[in-house]
Amino acid sequence: MTLDPAHPRTRPAFADRTRWWGFGLYALVSAIHIVSGVVGPDVIVFPTKLMLMPALAIAALWALRGSFDTSTATRAASVLFVALAFSWLGDGAGFFFPFLDDELPAMLLCFGLAHLAYILLFLRFLPRRAVPRWTLGYVVWWVLMVAVLWPSLGTLAIAVALYGLVLGGTAVAATRGGAITTAGGAFFLASDTILALRLFLPDQTGLLAGPWVMLTYTIGQGLLAYGIVRLLREEPR
Repeated sequence: MTLDPAHPRTRPAFADRTRWWGFGLYALVSAIHIVSGVVGPDVIVFPTKLMLMPALAIAALWALRGSFDTSTATRAASVLFVALAFSWLGDGAGFFFPFLDDELPAMLLCFGLAHLAYILLFLRFLPRRAVPRWTLGYVVWWVLMVAVLWPSLGTLAIAVALYGLVLGGTAVAATRGGAITTAGGAFFLASDTILALRLFLPDQTGLLAGPWVMLTYTIGQGLLAYGIVRLLREEPR
């Protein structure tokens, strides 16, 4: 049988096969970064980290092609790319802000703005679904994290507490987009939880190795972007 790309039954299948290749590229870059962080070479760890969000942005842009036929879709996609851009700045805070003595405040600010962009996406642009009651567990998570970390936070106490609010806010808001974005928000929260414990309680969290931070982070960002793209294309799963 000859496949006709113009035929209504063959065109969607062909388009779907080629639309999502960018997320495979993002997964490959993520795997290289995580593996290099464990076994080396160390020289590619930071460059591959800086490649993560650009690769994810390219994946989202390619998958969204042909979807910018309304102003709402265009604005929503723009907010997604803003979230990825601020995440990129947060990933490379030490590189992008070399004039700062400590990169952590800049990293918190950049990721905080990224989370606000994600929250805006789910509250303003994406299909509205009821937030499940179990998300009250994220309130418990925030209270416990602040209580555990507070004695070690010093001058960053307020900043970390506020960052925890927007991080939890993303996890809660992501539940409005379906199972994929719900998982993405949870993985993102898990990543920053592990990172916070490693940064502020290093003596008590020796087993929480760096690869777990980046593994959960790359999965979280990837699922959020993938799920958002599917919603913008009106193909929720």
